[in-house]
Amino acid sequence: MLNEKLHSYIEGLISERNPLLMEMEEYAKNHNVPIMELAGIETMLQLLRIHHSKNILEVGTAIGYSALRMAYALPDARIVTIERDEDRLRQAEDFINRSGISDQITLIKGDALEVEESVGVHALYDVIFVDAAKGQYKKFFEIYSKYLHEDGIIITDNVLFKGLVAETEVESKRIRNLVKKIDEFNHWLMSHPDYYSVILPVGDGVAISKKRGEVK
Repeated sequence: MLNEKLHSYIEGLISERNPLLMEMEEYAKNHNVPIMELAGIETMLQLLRIHHSKNILEVGTAIGYSALRMAYALPDARIVTIERDEDRLRQAEDFINRSGISDQITLIKGDALEVEESVGVHALYDVIFVDAAKGQYKKFFEIYSKYLHEDGIIITDNVLFKGLVAETEVESKRIRNLVKKIDEFNHWLMSHPDYYSVILPVGDGVAISKKRGEVK
């Protein structure tokens, strides 16, 4: 992970977002809503631009920040996004309806472990972005990877969890159990026989997985 001074330097170079996105960032800060860190989301958006992503699945809408960031960055893309928390979903609907690009975003209400049928209707996906309950990352990957286009990628956020995955001692039992699950997921992902994966130490740690495909 980058030290705090270098992290602040990089974030200081990032251009200001439009007023609605800046409002969302302030809302997230004031209401303790976890949204993707600036350096992490800028890295992801650049990857999506290079990839020319058109059909994106997001597991974990929260207040709709990353969905809108993707929609603004990729005007031709369609984002399908899942959220189970009703309060956050209502807030996301409000922000998305005010964005002027709501036609790019499809909200699916429900637990990502239970709405596979609704998600499958919109497949195949060029990109699957996982940013929901960290303890369920492996299950999300297993459920939705079958809906990934052959040339698609899966992006998973928070895989370094504030650097705690590299710590040998974590005081809180709840956090310790969560760190263990993330660490197990990382090892599982990096050794997955069907994917090439890399973990980038930007934001809170971003994993990028690409299907291996057939050897020719």
